[in-house]
Amino acid sequence: MARKLAVIGAGLMGSGIAQVSAQAGWDVVLRDVTDEALERGRGGIEKSYEKFVAKGRMDAAGAEAALGRITTTTDLDAAAEADIVVEAVFEKVEIKQEIFRALDGLVKDSAVLASNTSAIPITTIAAATRRPERVVGTHFFSPVPMMQLCELVRGLKTSDETLATAREFAESTGKTCIVVNRDVAGFVTTRLISALVVEAAKLYESGVATAEDIDTACKLGFGHAMGPLATADLTGVDILLHATQNIYTESQDEKFAPPELMRRMVDAGAIGRKSGEGFYTY
Repeated sequence: MARKLAVIGAGLMGSGIAQVSAQAGWDVVLRDVTDEALERGRGGIEKSYEKFVAKGRMDAAGAEAALGRITTTTDLDAAAEADIVVEAVFEKVEIKQEIFRALDGLVKDSAVLASNTSAIPITTIAAATRRPERVVGTHFFSPVPMMQLCELVRGLKTSDETLATAREFAESTGKTCIVVNRDVAGFVTTRLISALVVEAAKLYESGVATAEDIDTACKLGFGHAMGPLATADLTGVDILLHATQNIYTESQDEKFAPPELMRRMVDAGAIGRKSGEGFYTY
């Protein structure tokens, strides 16, 4: 199986994908637009490996070898030799299309182009290329080294071969895959969590129950590991608002219309754990 991977975007998701892939034996080139972003990404990977070594989940030699398989660059041309390219940049369709257009002119004919999007239709992203059959969604979950799921998404023209290659790649990193056969906005997982978060935020906004009680209901009533409002804080209220808005724009389904409270929270910078305040205070 092919073993050269390019990851575009060294943020939390991109660096996480690079980390698990290098650990699985892939040669990884991690690309971002600034050296600072690359240093942050690589630093995060190093710290994560150190934690794994401390907990006995990998040995020091394995961590050093995995780190040695990751190179960083600001040059998109570095993706030219990759067998698989995973794009993990900001959830904005224009940015993703621009990257895929550029990659289309760079990579070899056999390469698979994957997007880590959580809500943007793969068909829309693939339309920027001359090879829509080689484009697929590989939606990993955060934090990538800990979360077991990868959602594989077929665009309208994604080939069976491309889907199979994407599955082999994701499974090689230890993930369990589900397949989204029809390319609807938000796929399966983002649609489910968005609908739940929107309804939970509406219940909280209208004073029906506290954030704690809404989350407790989901944990103890439905067996969820974490309640929807705590999940929103962990993911980022801004990220969930953006994803939910994408689904609502595409589907015009009222259950995905984000409540005013979420918009105000984002405007005020109360976006969850990363800002110290969201539905909860950290």
